[in-house]
Amino acid sequence: MHLIRRVTVTAIGAGLAHLMLLSPGLPGAAQAATAQSRPYTWNNVTVGGGGFSPNIIFSPVQQGLAYLRTDIGGVYRYDPGAQRWIPLQDGMPEGNYFGVESVAPDPRDANVVYAAVGMYGSGPSAILRSDNRGTNWNIFPVPFRMGGNEDGRGLGERLAIDPHDTNIVYFGSRHDGLQRSADRGRTWSRVSAFPVAGLGPAESHRTHAGISFVLFDPGSGAANAPARTIFVGVADPGENHLYRSDDAGESWHTVPHEPRADLLPVRAQLDKNGMLYLAYCNGIGPNGITAGAVFKLDTASGAWQDITPQAEPGAAGGFMGLALDLRKPGTVLISTVDWWQDRDTIWRSTDGGAHWTSLRPSSEIDATASPFLLWGQTFAKFGWWMAGLAVDPFDSNHLAYTTGATVYDTHTPLQATGTHPIIWHPWVSGIEETAILSLVSPPQGPPLLSGFGDIGGFVHEDLRRSPPSMYTNPIFNDTLTLDYAGLVPSIIVRSGRPQHGASMMAWSQDFGRSWNPLQPPPQKASDANAGAVAAAVSGRPKPDGAIAVSADGATFIDLGEVPLVTRDRGQSWHTIGGLPAFAHAVADRVDPGRFYALDSEHSRMLVSEDGGASFQALASRGLPADLSSEQPRGRARWSLLATPGKAGDLWLVGREELYHSTDGGRRFALRRSDVGVTALAFGAPKSDRDYPTLFAIGARDELVAIWRSDDIGASWSRINDAEHEYGRRFRVIAGDPRVFGRVYVGTDGRGAFYGEPAP
Repeated sequence: MHLIRRVTVTAIGAGLAHLMLLSPGLPGAAQAATAQSRPYTWNNVTVGGGGFSPNIIFSPVQQGLAYLRTDIGGVYRYDPGAQRWIPLQDGMPEGNYFGVESVAPDPRDANVVYAAVGMYGSGPSAILRSDNRGTNWNIFPVPFRMGGNEDGRGLGERLAIDPHDTNIVYFGSRHDGLQRSADRGRTWSRVSAFPVAGLGPAESHRTHAGISFVLFDPGSGAANAPARTIFVGVADPGENHLYRSDDAGESWHTVPHEPRADLLPVRAQLDKNGMLYLAYCNGIGPNGITAGAVFKLDTASGAWQDITPQAEPGAAGGFMGLALDLRKPGTVLISTVDWWQDRDTIWRSTDGGAHWTSLRPSSEIDATASPFLLWGQTFAKFGWWMAGLAVDPFDSNHLAYTTGATVYDTHTPLQATGTHPIIWHPWVSGIEETAILSLVSPPQGPPLLSGFGDIGGFVHEDLRRSPPSMYTNPIFNDTLTLDYAGLVPSIIVRSGRPQHGASMMAWSQDFGRSWNPLQPPPQKASDANAGAVAAAVSGRPKPDGAIAVSADGATFIDLGEVPLVTRDRGQSWHTIGGLPAFAHAVADRVDPGRFYALDSEHSRMLVSEDGGASFQALASRGLPADLSSEQPRGRARWSLLATPGKAGDLWLVGREELYHSTDGGRRFALRRSDVGVTALAFGAPKSDRDYPTLFAIGARDELVAIWRSDDIGASWSRINDAEHEYGRRFRVIAGDPRVFGRVYVGTDGRGAFYGEPAP
């Protein structure tokens, strides 16, 4: 049975037309149901966290209710009954909506929540409103652009709901000034009286902050009448940064005597006594901040006070996360940002900023829920990019903060600090906010190995539990390629990029559980190879090197600027004749002596029959005449694949069509279908006699989806549905060779998923 999930899309202008999107199989959902196969169940491959969450926002009216906004993974809601975070945008097909600029829970109705979504200024943006805590959304596209994954995404909150008249919502935009809606987010107009009109549309996609926060004074105004006093911060360079209205937004004036014109206000909170606390930085972050301050403004008298915590000697950075304990007036917390070398901390004051205590020295991180946070060390770091900070309005002992990789919370009574440590735990159950760069499912051993952006990658022995460690020896930030030996799948190779320095490689003989580094000697391309290097680069940085392994695991090929081969686990390396720079080479999955390569510069296939020592051109028939666009660049998918268990069986994912060869690349047959495949993978066949099941990322008409073929690519059935769109931000795919129908999909922002036919 399919759950009906309605998403109302309202087009501004055009008569406020509504479009109802329903689950597959329901009336009116013909496009979504096209060639739908047996229903699939979808679950995240558990890692726990993994990405930057700019802020966490507690509901002011419902205990236990909280929202998390992420920069590439959408909005999450915490479900205290299930004790896990629930992703709220998985049914949305628009990928740019997964960059969240701001979130605002309604101050009177716990069921109502708003989100401003738009990952980049070059893409569409919208205001979302839900009347059932994000289970369903009304989507109101807006003309002002956002930057949920741009610099300045840690600022806020930009969305604010009038506490006395909740029909009124304000949004502080980056490029188009202060925006106001009087009909619960349905329509918007710029507040013409606000002095900062904005820098205009981001035509050059230049990031700037614009308005950093909007804040109502709930003590002003009366029930069912707009709040009178509103504060707005502007974080673009200029003489004035803080503005105030005392007539419900009809007129505005600068707040006088702002202490530091050289700093930018990034966050603000107002307490019940009329004290406005502000965090300042000399940049908008999350990187590049080298100075900051904390100030307090008495909104009645206009008096300013510098309450900046005393920095540790030699530390330099700013302040961003800001939280007040509403149950304890005068208790304020502030997090540092970009205080590198493990100096970021949370400062806490119980007397309005007169005195501060750093929480980091008395804190311990229990990373059991997400062991990757240890980064191969004994202890987890306290954090970095600590933009989000919150105190539960119903529980003074419940604190949470966000980092560049996770969300932490604690229930340790802070009044006892000094007698026992503050224990922080990853508050991440249900959160998977990562970009997946590579996936491989070997025929033996663990079901999945992954390559992640920023956090390296993992051996997934149990798909529902966070792995005990990321890949080490060496640790990569990004794992770009993974491969296994077709006949000896315990031998795994990987290539990637460390935090600093050139790309690296490693190999394993135990399914990736332990690793040995591979470091080919530095080589400079010869003059004869200069054309291939130039073609591969084509006006952009050089591609990262990759690695391929022979079917028997004895030979490794470094596919870099100068292709190299080793047969002694990296003790010696030899140049490869006939193979262009950065060529795409794959090993035959059965024949240890065979490798194949795509020479896109000359639009031809190459083959090696001497274990990778040299390559020769094949007079292939049936290939497209022009393969120039098939050259992999940066993190792009590669298009040449060798079929597991089938000697000489190759597939080429072309620009528009699939091509299949069963004779080692000599002849290719065009596999026509109505799905334009962009990535292909092989899964378990229905029986031992059958050809492997094919899985694909691709599009039929305008529908980008996950597809399965049980007839060698002749026909395709969609296997995800309208509840599992994930912004259609699909990056990589791998089939499970042991479980029929199981497929792994890596997204750009929602982590890795595995899908299986429903029981």
